[in-house]
Amino acid sequence: MAKHDKETYESYAKDMFDNPPAGPMGVHRGARSMASRALPYVIVVIVALLAGLLFWGVYSGEISNLRMPWSAKEDSSSSVSTADKADKKTDDTSKDAKTENKKSEDGKKTSTSDGQSKDASDANQNAEQNNDQNNGQDAASEQSVNLTTEIRVVNATSITGYAKSKADALTQAGYTSVTPSNPTGNVPSQTVVWYQNEADKATAENVAQTLGISNVQQSSGLVTPIVVVLLN
Repeated sequence: MAKHDKETYESYAKDMFDNPPAGPMGVHRGARSMASRALPYVIVVIVALLAGLLFWGVYSGEISNLRMPWSAKEDSSSSVSTADKADKKTDDTSKDAKTENKKSEDGKKTSTSDGQSKDASDANQNAEQNNDQNNGQDAASEQSVNLTTEIRVVNATSITGYAKSKADALTQAGYTSVTPSNPTGNVPSQTVVWYQNEADKATAENVAQTLGISNVQQSSGLVTPIVVVLLN
């Protein structure tokens, strides 16, 4: 065969490969569906959106507020636990407040009872002291009244025998030295019981009480320890 001759299929000798079996030659792909052809584009768009969202979250700081699905249960448990703690704290506070109120009421009742008991005790003590004082005064009066003291009853009225009747009343009361008489010199403006010394005061008051006279005075210059002047 010449150097410049064109080589063709027929130029070579046929062999076993020149007689292929019947059927399709080579490998061919079938026609793809619309969804399979659009899937790569959808994936690219989703990835781009996720990347943009991640960038925005990092840039704005909102990524720290992002909660994963598995953390929802933990947050719920934490919230429930916090709520339980708050309720328990509220209950404890209420119990403490009730306890304090009860203590305050008990303290008030105790203070009131103590105050009432103290007032009653003070009242009883004051009553006893007053009784003792009264008894002491009565005893002192009884002890200081001298029924043997000399008493002169002066009739400065126009009623005859008036001094004698008052003197008899004193004698009936236990006095042993009573003398009725007429006035000499100046007389007072109203009925009076005069006494000479402080030692005669209790006796003069007893005489005035016996005769129903309210005016009792100490007077100097008396000759008789007690003088009763009767006026209309």
